[in-house]
Amino acid sequence: MNIYQKLVEVRKVVPYLQKSQQGQQYKYVGSSQVLSAVREKMDELQLLLIPSITDKTLHQSSIELFKEGSENPFKRTITYFTEIQMTMTWVNAENPEEKIEVPWYAQGVDIAGEKGVGKALTYGEKYFLLKQFNISTDEDDPDSFQGKVEQSKPKPKPEPATEKQIDNIKQTVIDLAEMRDVGTEEVYKSLKITDLGKLTKSQAELILKTLEKWFKQAQQK
Repeated sequence: MNIYQKLVEVRKVVPYLQKSQQGQQYKYVGSSQVLSAVREKMDELQLLLIPSITDKTLHQSSIELFKEGSENPFKRTITYFTEIQMTMTWVNAENPEEKIEVPWYAQGVDIAGEKGVGKALTYGEKYFLLKQFNISTDEDDPDSFQGKVEQSKPKPKPEPATEKQIDNIKQTVIDLAEMRDVGTEEVYKSLKITDLGKLTKSQAELILKTLEKWFKQAQQK
């Protein structure tokens, strides 16, 4: 099995991951969740993923907080934004000469300053695996997103039953009641109708079909 075939086999294992980690304002798929989803199959197929950093950029910005009327800040926060250029290398351990190199980009934000690279590496590895194997996650899934868009659209108000439909139901109920030698109330009860005025057009169509079926059965008897 060549390296491309092995990657396809890994891809088959995880078609979807649910966002289970809770952030301050949203849910997300954790790095460990992604790794655990593919690692067993990677080990089975003897696939290695070797990340390497080819370039990095550090951006630093500060925010100062002032009390009203004071010229001196009472608090200063420095944010470190790390960007790294990477190469993600797939290696077939059964044939180490067989490799696939994929250029990749990652970023990490940190306040302390010493964890920016580590966060960027974790971020980069997670999203590389998600995109490499086309793994869907809740909001990232276009079908899921489209479904939510459709659900958010206002639903059209059901069209009420027409006067002709109501008259047809009334007359057919009367005829059926006479044929069965029962009261019209019993027929309405069988149809589970409490108020003809609240029927929609589609409901009236179904009721008329049911009445037609019952009427034919009564005629045969």
